[in-house]
Amino acid sequence: MGVLHGKTIVLGVCGGIAAYKAAALTSKLTQAGANVRVIMTESAVQFVAPLTFQTLSRHHVFVDTFDEKDPSVVSHINLADSADLVVIAPATANMIGKLALGLGDDMLSTMLLATMAPIWVAPAMNVHMYANPAVQQNMQTLRSRGVRFIEPGEGQLACGYVGKGRLAEPEEIFAAIEQHFAGNGLLQGQRVLVTAGGTVERIDPVRYITNDSSGKMGYAIAEEAVRMGASVTLVTGPTALPAPEGVEIIPVQSALDMREAVMSRMNTSQLIIKAAAVADYRPAVVAEQKMKKKADSLTLELVKNPDILQEIGTLKKDQFVIGFAAETERLDEHALEKLKRKNCDLIVGNDVSQEGAGFSGDTNAVRIFDRNGLVEALPLQSKKDVARRLLELAAGRMKTT
Repeated sequence: MGVLHGKTIVLGVCGGIAAYKAAALTSKLTQAGANVRVIMTESAVQFVAPLTFQTLSRHHVFVDTFDEKDPSVVSHINLADSADLVVIAPATANMIGKLALGLGDDMLSTMLLATMAPIWVAPAMNVHMYANPAVQQNMQTLRSRGVRFIEPGEGQLACGYVGKGRLAEPEEIFAAIEQHFAGNGLLQGQRVLVTAGGTVERIDPVRYITNDSSGKMGYAIAEEAVRMGASVTLVTGPTALPAPEGVEIIPVQSALDMREAVMSRMNTSQLIIKAAAVADYRPAVVAEQKMKKKADSLTLELVKNPDILQEIGTLKKDQFVIGFAAETERLDEHALEKLKRKNCDLIVGNDVSQEGAGFSGDTNAVRIFDRNGLVEALPLQSKKDVARRLLELAAGRMKTT
């Protein structure tokens, strides 16, 4: 029995010549055991008949919002609630714009507004339409909300142009869907809140206090959590990293910003992983204008920032909380003390002075603790591998609590 068996995939088909590829995708998904429910836009019907998708999916195809077969069921809500995954293929510039703006004026767009399932978008359009700043901005907006894009291919387009805009091949989309469900058993249906990066504490408009955190560990955790089927929100300080696909991004600057973003989402999260390196102190007063060099020395008064992890540990109910302890000495002692003081379920200690385990690198070596002591020591390996093992440990313990 394959990983797609019994999974409900709502397939949105928009108007474009690439709609014929959606029929091939429907066939592959159905043959793999998925329950495929197709919604077509009015424009899509001009390219492929609904009967084609009905035959391939073995289900009624929805087009009209008011085409209710059962008066006791509101179809667009029922479809939204039943979906394990929503895929729009092909997605037109119009539908991408609707989704970005929160517009709902047909069966597909209203379902998209109502669903809590992951949403994937596979664009297909003219090369210049795809490159249009408005379309790109809408796509970036959706990425920041956790929508995943399956990039279009390059080549000869139906309009005669050559360039980027071809719908990804059905085999490519199918493989991505299969991979998504293959890795999602551990955190399926869980809401995961991750923090990453350092914070910026302003001194004046051009100067600030920060640290060396790159955000790479937190981003790797967010990416792996999505792969395991979680709905992931990443609260991140400034980094140079690209936004992970399928992750809701909440950008912040200061420790106070991060606290507000985290605490407002704490109660809706089942797993909270605080990998950010939050500044312990901030300037007591932020100068409105650039401070001029007037003396040989300068005294800067700092005040303590709120301890976000400790606040989470104090207020948590059923949440599973993981903290990080970046140390340069007495790692085990400091990490265990921090775990107990801040009421974490697990804490990840790493010696940032160790070669290959610093902030900016792609590798890490960590020691993972619970209240009883060392759980597992992970030798130097990629941060992605560290993230995967940490999430496996968390998922296993969440099932037994």
